Amino acid sequence: MKDELDQLRGQIDVIDQKLVELINKRAEVVVRVGQLKRSVKGSPPIYAADRERAVLDKVKGFNKGPLPDKVLLAVYRELMSGSFLLERPLRIAYLGPGGSFSHAAAMLKFGQSVEYEPQTDIRGVFDEIGRGHCDFGVVPVENSIAGGIIETLDSLIASSVVICAEMRMAVHHCVMANCGLEDIKVVCSKPEVFAQCRNWLASTLPQADRLATPSTAHAARDAATEPGTAAIGAAPAAELYGLRIICENIEDISNNVTRFFVIGAEPARRTGNDKTTLVFSTADRAGALLDCLQVFQRHNVNLSNIESRQSTKRQKEYFFFVDCEGHQEDEAIKAAMREVRRHALHLSVLGSYPRSQEVL
Repeated sequence: MKDELDQLRGQIDVIDQKLVELINKRAEVVVRVGQLKRSVKGSPPIYAADRERAVLDKVKGFNKGPLPDKVLLAVYRELMSGSFLLERPLRIAYLGPGGSFSHAAAMLKFGQSVEYEPQTDIRGVFDEIGRGHCDFGVVPVENSIAGGIIETLDSLIASSVVICAEMRMAVHHCVMANCGLEDIKVVCSKPEVFAQCRNWLASTLPQADRLATPSTAHAARDAATEPGTAAIGAAPAAELYGLRIICENIEDISNNVTRFFVIGAEPARRTGNDKTTLVFSTADRAGALLDCLQVFQRHNVNLSNIESRQSTKRQKEYFFFVDCEGHQEDEAIKAAMREVRRHALHLSVLGSYPRSQEVL
């Protein structure tokens, strides 16, 4: 048996050597691509959502097993992160501090080889892109349990940045502390997280006080310094702030997913499997919204999501956020938008981007 193991491990060593050589050959081509981009005005940005989608789709097509697609996709996301480093390190803004779910989502999307800039609020992420301080930002837009994220919706209306990608991340909540479960007197987290873990908290820690914090990472930071205090948040925050995970997966619904937008200064190109997010407002009259929605139906444009948000400037005015299947350059969507503008007070395209095909 030992001889056979040694032989198999020797084969792995040879394959690893070849893999490293091929990865670096790929990197050399990436360097050349970066040089060409810098020499041509108006060339694609370093990160292009359509190119990312094309690469990952090809990887899935090449894969014959036994590794599942998600393993190879994770490897290639990290390879692409290293490619950014060779061309020019990207700066990514996210809702901080470190250890938040937004931080985890940003790292899943952009990998270890970029610079991360935590912001104290979601509007700050938009501002950093608008000022040109960061290349891209990652912001939560919707949770499968709690619904739309109001601060993100408001920022999309007020900002000139565009949505250039989307991603969906499975959200699993952990209880972390430096004391035992029986010694927890206070539980810290975001109000939305308390709502997502209501049943577990009611049955396991009914006497513990709830303390709302701006983010789950803030909660972990507080739990690290306050005796008898626990935090609910993402597992990476425990290691970052020196906490022990007491319980895992305490969310009431196991398939809890948060959708994130990647925002930037330039729109994404068409891939053939895209979404477009629009925002429009209607007159204060009966049937105004229905008139707009029927336009999409007539042009055979499928709507996958709609959210409403009351205007902060005018009473009785509502903004409607709509996700359409397709790209803003598709003829059906262009025709629908032209007609909706005749019914709406205002209509803007917030971005067209490749449709997320997996939950990370």
